[in-house]
Amino acid sequence: MALLEEFEKQGRWLFRWRSYLPLFWLVACLALYMWKEDYVETPAGIRTAHESYYELACLAVSLLGLLVRGFTVGYTPRNTSGRNTGAGQVADSLNTSGIYSVVRHPLYLGNYLMWLGVAMLPQHAWFAVIFSLVYWIYYERIMFAEEQFLRGKFGEAYTTWAARTPAFLPDPRGYRRCDLPFSWKKVLKKEKNGFCAIFLGFALFHLGGESLKIVPTYNYALLYAGGASVVIYLVLKFLKKRTVALEDGR
Repeated sequence: MALLEEFEKQGRWLFRWRSYLPLFWLVACLALYMWKEDYVETPAGIRTAHESYYELACLAVSLLGLLVRGFTVGYTPRNTSGRNTGAGQVADSLNTSGIYSVVRHPLYLGNYLMWLGVAMLPQHAWFAVIFSLVYWIYYERIMFAEEQFLRGKFGEAYTTWAARTPAFLPDPRGYRRCDLPFSWKKVLKKEKNGFCAIFLGFALFHLGGESLKIVPTYNYALLYAGGASVVIYLVLKFLKKRTVALEDGR
């Protein structure tokens, strides 16, 4: 099989399981984080101000990724961007305005930042670098498969847009305002999983790390935020399943 077909086949497979395979990285990250908290600790085993600030910086990186995803999803029409969990690609139209005028794969850029914040928690630069390299190899296949699909469906319109728009690193000079209004309802409906995962994940990492210390110093604001994110998720899940409060027609 030629590399062209092989990359596309791999990309389609990875696209189908993209929500589950990165969990292996989460387990590795948690193991490294727990090891750091257990063995590489201050003599008194007490949390320092530096650790707290660094933890907040990691959280900010992940929230920046969620912001990128929210900005993307909030401006896009139905069946073009979002949490499509099916085995195949979906694109009723080609997004070329808004954030798609500065980067071709903003959702995967958002995903990268969300995961990068977690990968930074163990405070090992080599781990963050390895994560970035693996992420690129992993999502490069998915992006390749998506672009093959879009090229086949939209032809010259796609190639013209792709020629002026970078794949992953945004170029704000080409920004064009989106024609659609921003939809908070769509963001709340589509991105509740990521919102909950970030705050709950950071809270669980923090709780696990502090439980290993001689004198644990819990960040209760972070723990409460993790609990609140679960409540918010459940409320939004209920509204999505049982009501039309989050429906906006797109």
